[in-house]
Amino acid sequence: MSGYELIDEDALAAAAAEDSFTGVVAVDVDGRRVFDRAYGFAHRAHRIPISVDTRFAIASGSKAFTALAVMRLVEDDVIGLDDRVRRFLADDLPLIDDEVTVEHLLTHTSGIGDYLDEESDWEVEDYVLPVPVHRLDSTEAFVPVIDGYPQSFTPGERFAYCNGGYVVLALIAERAAGRPFHELVERDVCERAGLAGTGFLRSDELPADAALGYLYAEGDRSNLLHLPVLGNGDGGIYTSAADLHRFWQALMSGRIVSRATVATMIQPRHDVPAEDLRYGMGFWLHRTGRAIVIEGYDAGASFRSTHDPETSTTVSVLGNSSEGAWPVIRMMAELFH
Repeated sequence: MSGYELIDEDALAAAAAEDSFTGVVAVDVDGRRVFDRAYGFAHRAHRIPISVDTRFAIASGSKAFTALAVMRLVEDDVIGLDDRVRRFLADDLPLIDDEVTVEHLLTHTSGIGDYLDEESDWEVEDYVLPVPVHRLDSTEAFVPVIDGYPQSFTPGERFAYCNGGYVVLALIAERAAGRPFHELVERDVCERAGLAGTGFLRSDELPADAALGYLYAEGDRSNLLHLPVLGNGDGGIYTSAADLHRFWQALMSGRIVSRATVATMIQPRHDVPAEDLRYGMGFWLHRTGRAIVIEGYDAGASFRSTHDPETSTTVSVLGNSSEGAWPVIRMMAELFH
């Protein structure tokens, strides 16, 4: 894919206006920025405009960072893909099947019950967390939140996207390494990749260059009470378009994990027709081509970053409302057809 010159700027601007998209669209090719646009406000009430350097929450896009932190521990022989998670959980989370492995969690084939079921009937404005969000500021604090959900199917039987599985991965990584999960991600992933502006931020003390997340296309209702105050294994990282470009370059050059490990992680394992994508290990994959995808959707966040290793092209769309980015994401996805 090298068709960034085919971007119809008028159509893009019209889509952004029609769907009240607020965020950043950026295209990088072979180490240089070739296109970027910023739309709307990072803080609506104070009319603070978004810039191309604004940082955004990327929701489930964070799962790739969790997977990489875990694979760093695998490379260091701290944990193994075939390790049963019961080894690390001991008596915690007793409803998780004893046969569930680290690899099952990474590939969404564990069958464990999910505290935030993607297939359940919930709306973005729902208050889905069973404890006050300010208490969720550490990995161990999530244990009672993800507890009590029965196993849905036999481990390894099939693919079923599972948010809770990635929280369990964070818990395992933290306990195995003897270091806080957030530190593992920031030191073993972000620092290795040179991502100075990427990491977990508390939602109640966002810095000036981070966008607030808004539930709706219009209005000032933020997502502050809808998400953990500090995200964990399944979401919560903030980043910028520039850092995403650095991330993909570092990933593909083997600076985060080895090239052999990257190849393992981006090997297609499951077709996911509902998403029109395939899945590897922590990464989504184009349904037919080689492009690699990380994406996220949550209250106040809509995001996708796609990288084509054949042309070293990265297309990122970062939005700070729940739904606003998706029409733009679909438009930019046409570049990879």
